[in-house]
Amino acid sequence: MLKIYNTLTRKTEEFQTLEPGKVRMYVCGVTVYNDAHVGHAMSAIVFDIVRRYLEYRGYAVKHVMNYTDVDDKIINRANQLGEDPLKLSARYIADYAADLKSLNVLPATSNPQVSTTMPLIIQFIEGLIQKGHAYAASNGDVYFRVNSDDDYGRLSGRKLEDMQAGARIEIGEQKEHPMDFALWKAAKPGEISWDSPWGKGRPGWHIECSAMNLAELGEQIDIHGGGNDLIFPHHENEIAQSECYTGKEFSRYWIHNGMLQLGGEKMSKSLGNIISIKEFLSKRSSDIMRMLVLNGTYRAPLMFNDETLDAAERNVERLKSALKPASPSAAGLSADTLSASTESATANFTEAMDSDFNTAGAVAALFELSKSINTARDNGATGEQLKPAQETFKQLAGVLGLTLEEKKGSSEDEAQVEALLSERTQARKDKNWKRSDEIRDQLKVMGVTIEDSKDGTTWKWS
Repeated sequence: MLKIYNTLTRKTEEFQTLEPGKVRMYVCGVTVYNDAHVGHAMSAIVFDIVRRYLEYRGYAVKHVMNYTDVDDKIINRANQLGEDPLKLSARYIADYAADLKSLNVLPATSNPQVSTTMPLIIQFIEGLIQKGHAYAASNGDVYFRVNSDDDYGRLSGRKLEDMQAGARIEIGEQKEHPMDFALWKAAKPGEISWDSPWGKGRPGWHIECSAMNLAELGEQIDIHGGGNDLIFPHHENEIAQSECYTGKEFSRYWIHNGMLQLGGEKMSKSLGNIISIKEFLSKRSSDIMRMLVLNGTYRAPLMFNDETLDAAERNVERLKSALKPASPSAAGLSADTLSASTESATANFTEAMDSDFNTAGAVAALFELSKSINTARDNGATGEQLKPAQETFKQLAGVLGLTLEEKKGSSEDEAQVEALLSERTQARKDKNWKRSDEIRDQLKVMGVTIEDSKDGTTWKWS
């Protein structure tokens, strides 16, 4: 039985969906005004793994990830570049989609955008006003009335009276209560806007996700996800406005991933320690980024540095060894020793993932199976004897989104490698160790790793 930690109840609960065999999952996406960074990659990978495992367990998953393409940051960035805000956001949406593909993140079922959900956003706000949960100010802003929701603050565990003590009303705001939040913002001169019953303007951040959620998944969903920095105020406000609008429980389970930290501090533009996904992938593989996430606990902070990345890379290389072919001279095993190992590793994998997506435990099960496969190969297993265990290994690795693919060069590159290896083999026969070592070093510079054994020399792209 799959159990998930629910931020809302602060408990690990058995997973029960609204509809048998179906999962409706909404994950807050990115605000598209700049290149996506490795912190975005972490969150995307976490929920990709959640989705992949749910599908492995037989659920049909409808996975929605939105794009916030209307926002102050987008407008400011567009003004700096002298570019139309929606064209700017469209460009970064395309870039981020390409980044996710490079990270082997499955495409979401749908990717709604704020700019194309405007009629429903306005309808949503009108409904909240009619129910007494929102009010229009004389300056064209519309605010949610937090005092109208008796449960406000339950996701973050905050009390309204405590929040009020530290809150203040900014100049130009016309709020009834300091914690009331904007559903609609009156347009400022020169910025992008839409017509509404309250004048030209654009939506507040929180109402956007509630409306896109409603449009794509309906009034109730099974899982709402995102980074734990969104718990307050974004997800808190989503719950308030959605449940006040529909009168129904919004999401059964709230899943939040921890933050990525660089050298012990949170990644931020103000600190100047942002690493883009493209920059990362120019130096390391997507499997290494994914293994970094898998090695930890999704709800905890994730340390991102050379040491943790090197450890992730070593783990990836260890797993790849399980997919090596049998020796051409393999005599075969006298008994099937891999079947029981495969069943044991699969059971351990499932048990770990059923425990709130314990990916570190799942990776340990993969290592368990990898060790059994490598031992069988060393003991003379044939390709046919290795095949069932290796197929299961690839399936389980795929559930975690690992490709375990070797780098590939062009046919010309591979021909050059083969020629150098042939020359090295002859140099070794001639006991010309100096030339043999020179060729090994040359291959290393080319990104080739070689391995000598009694059966000959094998190679792979590093």
